[in-house]
Amino acid sequence: MIFRARRFTFAFPCPALVMGIVNVTPDSFANGGKFLDPAKAIAHGIELVQQGAAILDIGGESTRPSAAPVAETEELRRVLPVIEGLASRMDVPLSIDTMKPVVARVALQAGASIVNDVAANRTSDAMWRIVAESGAGYACMHMQGTPQTMQTNPVYGDVVREVGEFFVERRQRLNAAGVAEDQIVFDVGIGFGKTLEHNLQLLRGLAGFRKLGRPLLLGVSRKSFIGRLAAAEVDARLPGSLACVCWGVAQGVQILRTHDVAETVQAVRLTEALLKT
Repeated sequence: MIFRARRFTFAFPCPALVMGIVNVTPDSFANGGKFLDPAKAIAHGIELVQQGAAILDIGGESTRPSAAPVAETEELRRVLPVIEGLASRMDVPLSIDTMKPVVARVALQAGASIVNDVAANRTSDAMWRIVAESGAGYACMHMQGTPQTMQTNPVYGDVVREVGEFFVERRQRLNAAGVAEDQIVFDVGIGFGKTLEHNLQLLRGLAGFRKLGRPLLLGVSRKSFIGRLAAAEVDARLPGSLACVCWGVAQGVQILRTHDVAETVQAVRLTEALLKT
């Protein structure tokens, strides 16, 4: 199985890839405001790569529940200096975490290689055509609703089945827009329009998504469902995050998105060693 992101190619099976998060936002639930200064964000990205991150995910708009939307110009003002700075300093794939086609296009021109799209449930194909034209990797994430509405009583008949059906339908639409199969990664969208039990059901059902034949991306880092289970505030959720990461690796997840790169890399490598037969 191949994942292509412009000039970068990953051939699976291989050791799981850790995607380090660089939030260039004042209001993200974790690290909000800490890396608003481009120099600090660039230094943080370099540090994450030194800790073992294989991909950096740069975002300029919070997608936490009820987060206020950000204008295209403001989002670009936040992320462009960081993407340009990191692209000129290191040779790792940069991912732009955005819902806006214009932001994705400009970020790709600035040096990004992947579009991490939490709004893959959109009806327009503008984003997908940009991905097709650029040859970028595309993380297709499931979300019920929007960041403003997603946690307002999310309802499913069978969340695992419905997310799987969403991926099948999205793959058809992506292919129709010109996105090649080897550009696509699927993300079940933990915490995006899901209750605690929905999140747990998706984690239990991760192995079933392997039949899609595409890499799986898992983002659980410091999320609120961990806090509910463990009665832990954001900064105390690392143990729960690592438990979910290790479970994900055991179920066949290939990309782990995290704030805590060094700890995640260590946990992932130990899990992989234990799984070897």
